[in-house]
Formats: sequence, structure tokens, C-alpha cells
Amino acid sequence: MPSPTWQSPDGRIALYLGDCLAILPTLEDGSIDAVVTDPPYFRVVDEAWDRQWDDPAAFLTWLGRSVDEWHRLLRGNGSLYCFASPQMAGRVECEIRRRFNILNTITWEKPAGRSQACCKEELRAFFPDSERIIFAEHYGADNRAKGEAGYVAKCDELRGFVFEPVRKYLAEEMSTAGFDCAKVNKAWQEWKGGNGGMASHWFTDSQWALPTAENYAWLQSLFNDGREYSHLRREYEDLRREYGHLRREYEDLRREYEDLRRPFAVSNRVPYTDVWHYPFVNGGADKHPCEKPQAMLVDILRASTRPDAIVLDGFMGEGSMAVACVKEGRRFIGIEQSEKHFAIARARLERELAQPFLPGVQATAKREAPELFSRGAT
Repeated sequence: MPSPTWQSPDGRIALYLGDCLAILPTLEDGSIDAVVTDPPYFRVVDEAWDRQWDDPAAFLTWLGRSVDEWHRLLRGNGSLYCFASPQMAGRVECEIRRRFNILNTITWEKPAGRSQACCKEELRAFFPDSERIIFAEHYGADNRAKGEAGYVAKCDELRGFVFEPVRKYLAEEMSTAGFDCAKVNKAWQEWKGGNGGMASHWFTDSQWALPTAENYAWLQSLFNDGREYSHLRREYEDLRREYGHLRREYEDLRREYEDLRRPFAVSNRVPYTDVWHYPFVNGGADKHPCEKPQAMLVDILRASTRPDAIVLDGFMGEGSMAVACVKEGRRFIGIEQSEKHFAIARARLERELAQPFLPGVQATAKREAPELFSRGAT
């Protein structure tokens, strides 16, 4: 595969000058953590690159080739953000849906946008003063809500596996005492009142939980019927110590599993709905007509990537996402076809990398960065 046209001294940023459909196939399968990209809109911008197709079908066929590459390159827990015009967003979403599970179609409202200059009296439809961002993941990725099969179920399964020695002891003691879950729950209801019960949590591997000291003493009394203990003879503190050791093992395994999930973290301090409010970037002679605001790109990175993640943009423009990645300690692969825009992106990055203090990369600065452009990128 070709070497990058330009790369940062530490190898964390790699830029390619060329057609993304020629460069993308050379990248390693499953090597990308997030695709954040802004392809042509189709006859929205008065530039040759946005008017090279005769009809929407031809444009979507062309875009579909990139979608196929994103699907191949994106890790199983990766995220896709694809910008689209309001006029084409529905059809672009359908094209992406062939390969990805659509999570949201985000509306970016542009305050004080181009609508301020339009002639309202001449409008024949509402002025398109917004943009769409299609947010997607791989089909089958673990994104289930609480209570559905997914992350919670996996943690429940893991909990049942790790704590099996303690659960098995309790279940065997219940059985030898002549009880089952139904009988324990009936006795619980007589003791506590109500219609519930905890037996399934104490004695089965579904959402298993260790009884409290009070409840363990109650079970001892129940199983032994006031006689000298022959069931549940282990002291509670002994059981609790074993549980503590297993708990640490469980938490270690749970953290490993957490790392395999698609990252997503928002709060009330950043946009957390599917309507975003960011000012648009004012144009100019040296500005790409579709440049995205840095605040938006930084928020995307913080929501959907972890430090050191590899971010891909096959339509890099003047490198706004690359700059955001430098600031946030992410790695970046960018592709741009225009020599003019590529040169501006490179110059922006060289200026950014020359800054004396980069908070976003301090946590990773001591680690040697892998070569992003190699077939073995991870």
C-alpha cells in the first residue's frame, strides 16, 4: 500500500493525498475505531466535486462504495458519523442502513445561518438551514438498553459464572434442607409480608446476589428449623470473605468486557439529544465551504471514542477533524483529493503540533505510537 503523503513526527497522524476509493481498500480490516466523515452532498455546494454526478442514483452508487469500505474497516465496537444535506439525508441514510444499524439521524441547527440573507417572499418551501449527521454502528453491536439482551445480560451471565462457588454452596444447602425457591419465597412473605421474594437472586445464576448478614441468619434458622445447625454451617464472615475475592475477579472481567463495548458517554454539559446547536464556520477565500466547527468535532470524539482511538475521515477537507484528534489525544487517518485543501490541512496540523502545550495528548505522549498506515494497524 502507499505510504502517507504526510505524517506527524510521532506517527499518530497520517494524511493521504488522493481518491479515498483508491486509498481505503489498502487499509487493514477492522483497524478503525470511528469513522467521522463529510462526503459530498450532491448538488448543494457550487463546486465541481459536489456536481460530478448526473442524478441521485449515480451519487448513491458512488457513496455506497465508501459505505462498504467503512463497514470493512470499522471495528465491531466502532461508531460512524456521516454528514448529509437535508435534501439527501433520507436516501443517504438508506444507503448506510444496508451495512449499519442507524442509531440517530441528528439535526444540526445552524443559528444565524444562510437563511438570514434569503428572500422570504420568493421561497416555495422552508429554507434548509440545518444539516444531518447520521450516527450508526455495526449490526449486532452491544447497544441494548437496560433489561434487554445485551450488556446487562452479559454482566449477569458473567456474575453467575464468577460467583458460582458461593451460589452452588447456597443452592445445595437449600436442597438438602428440603427447600426450593418457591418454599423459601413463601417463608419470606410470611416473615416480611408482601408478595415478593429473594430466592431466585440467592440460589440461581440469574442476577445473583449474596444474602445480607441478616438474611443469611434468617436462612440458617429457616433451613434448620430451630435445631442445631446442620445446614448453612459456614460462618457468614467466611462466606463474605470468599465473596470479596470473587467480587474483585468479577470487576476485573467486567472492565475487560466494558472495553469491548461501543464507547458512548454524554452529559448535560454537552449535546445529548438528536438536535445539536453549533454555529457554522464562516467562509472565506481560504476556507473549505463545508468546514465543521471544532467544538462539534471535539464533542463527537469525547462521546464516541477513547484516548488513542484511530479516527478515519476519507473526505478530510482542510483537516478540522485531524486538528480535533490532536487536541483530544486521538490518532487520525485522513484522505483528501484536492491538493489545495490538503496543503491547508497539512499546514494547520504543523501549526497545531508546534504548540508547546497539548493537554489532550499528554496522557499518551510517553507511549510509542504504532504506524497507522501499516496493514497491521490496531
